[in-house]
Amino acid sequence: MLAAVFVVFRFAALPFENASVSWVGGPEIPYWALIVAVILLWLVALSVFDTRDRHIVGNGTLEYARITNAGIALFAVLVAVAFFLRIEVSRALLLIALPVGTVALILSRWVWRQWLRRQQRSAKYVYRAIVVGEAAKASHIIGAIRREPGSGFDIIGVVTNGRAPALIEGVPVVGGLSTAVEAMDAVDADTVIFAGADELSPAVMRRLGWAIADRDANLVVAPALTDVAGPRIHSRPAAGLPLVHVEYPVLEGYRRFAKRAFDIVGSAALIVIASPIMIAAAIAIRVDGAGPIFYRQSRIGRRGQSFGMIKFRSMIANADDQLASLLDLQGTSDRPLHKVIDDPRITRVGRFLRKHSIDELPQLFNVFLGDMSLVGPRPQREAEVALYDDAAERRLLVKPGMSGLWQVSGRSALSWDDAIRLDLYYVENWTFTQDIVILFRTVRAVVAPGESAH
Repeated sequence: MLAAVFVVFRFAALPFENASVSWVGGPEIPYWALIVAVILLWLVALSVFDTRDRHIVGNGTLEYARITNAGIALFAVLVAVAFFLRIEVSRALLLIALPVGTVALILSRWVWRQWLRRQQRSAKYVYRAIVVGEAAKASHIIGAIRREPGSGFDIIGVVTNGRAPALIEGVPVVGGLSTAVEAMDAVDADTVIFAGADELSPAVMRRLGWAIADRDANLVVAPALTDVAGPRIHSRPAAGLPLVHVEYPVLEGYRRFAKRAFDIVGSAALIVIASPIMIAAAIAIRVDGAGPIFYRQSRIGRRGQSFGMIKFRSMIANADDQLASLLDLQGTSDRPLHKVIDDPRITRVGRFLRKHSIDELPQLFNVFLGDMSLVGPRPQREAEVALYDDAAERRLLVKPGMSGLWQVSGRSALSWDDAIRLDLYYVENWTFTQDIVILFRTVRAVVAPGESAH
């Protein structure tokens, strides 16, 4: 990581190889000394923002967000110091080296994260954990952890009351609530996750905490409130109680303005970059057979407003007339996620366009015009929205997107329940950093679509 930053600054300072900087009443120092000072300040900023906190490294977007915040803070400090001391500093150092250095740091962390994931798949560098609590709550915790392969926890046992089955979600029950510490020693666990149980009084929990601390193990408390990301959680001790405050997600004000500005700039740039691909796709559709090049369909957007979503036509003409009968045939007409398995309406060219998501490129114009966003829950038809329950209705709190969290997490292979869970997580925990990560994962999913792309 330090090497990446040094290389970036070294190249930024090449035009000033023999130059120096000075200010009124101060000494004259060579540029290489200034670069070393900036790098040291950057390391301090990374430490101040806890970018190496073991609880966030290798998991989630908070690590990337903190690195970005550290780079922004360093930029602000350098600009302020240069202004007040009237130091003539290279613009390349501030406007190029700092942003590029921040991106290099994030990429280096991403590379290390991929290495960590490979190691964790071999049960290395993971916490050997037992879950302590009622069977139903333990089952929920195990399921949630297993859905996220990068959590870093290897659940090796469950400690619950005597009425529980021998296995919970495939994990063996290794003891009762009264023998939690003994069970922890028996399976050589280094982490205890408390899922909650009425039989565990505050006094019993405190004694268990002492026993865990004596073994230099980790104590994790899993609250009943799930699918809440780190930026919304704030701990505040009061009256000896570790209270957890959860902020309500708000995508208004400057956040909404920033997201819209990013959509405009991003979609305009992508339209220019992807124009050769879109022209080639239009020609291929016209050569493949009769019918329009574009397909426009009414979809439901933010706050339930309908709009016309544009795609390249990938099916035969009048394909919508056959949708209801095909869904009835496969028995999924009562589900909100309208996907026809082995859809016979898809054309030869359309199958290729869909597999590589080329048919979605015209939606960049929907994004530019403000009907959609680059990232968000996928828009659905009015008939699908009519099947929403109260939870699914929350998808409509934000603009629909070209790509979303469930698209980069499995696409058509996911069930409706998993898709809605991921979309709600995005709505409830929106951050700009998460949008950037989803876009990078989208590029990877398009380049290597896998078997779940249809």
